[in-house]
Amino acid sequence: MTRTVVLLMMTFSLFALPPLRAQDQAPSVDLTMQDPSSIDSAIEVTRAGMQADRTTIIGVAMNFSGNDGAAFWPVYRQYERERATLEDRRVAVIREYAKKYPALTDAEAKTMAEQMFEYDSRLAMLRKKYFKKFNKVLPALTVTKFFQLERRIDLMMDMQVESSLPPLTQAKYVAQPK
Repeated sequence: MTRTVVLLMMTFSLFALPPLRAQDQAPSVDLTMQDPSSIDSAIEVTRAGMQADRTTIIGVAMNFSGNDGAAFWPVYRQYERERATLEDRRVAVIREYAKKYPALTDAEAKTMAEQMFEYDSRLAMLRKKYFKKFNKVLPALTVTKFFQLERRIDLMMDMQVESSLPPLTQAKYVAQPK
């Protein structure tokens, strides 16, 4: 019981701290108000910081034994390389959104939504693929714990990214000529 409470407190503090630290280092910016080169550099700095935070949180929260850590980290690095390729597609959509907002056309909005659905599908397939790979070298409970932790980290990081973008509800609808 005590171990569970301590683990929950530690997990909560890990999830609470990275966004606060990120806000202290780089305040949330409206990506639509910047020139394209500064948008690109802001995205790259944010991605690098998020990846460093992700690895730190996973290392601390998972508390791997020597053997489990030796088995986990090489597979994790492969997973992250493949995931980064998928993230590149997502970042491209975010860049396009930031550049075209608020004058986004229906066709552009539809294309971007379809690209994000495709990203989500590919990410789910990647997770399934690596769930199997991790299960070959680690107990299922450890692997499930990792993917649960990763999901929570993703939710926090997605909120950070989304908070820097204006919602489409602020965009003005312009009827397209027929």
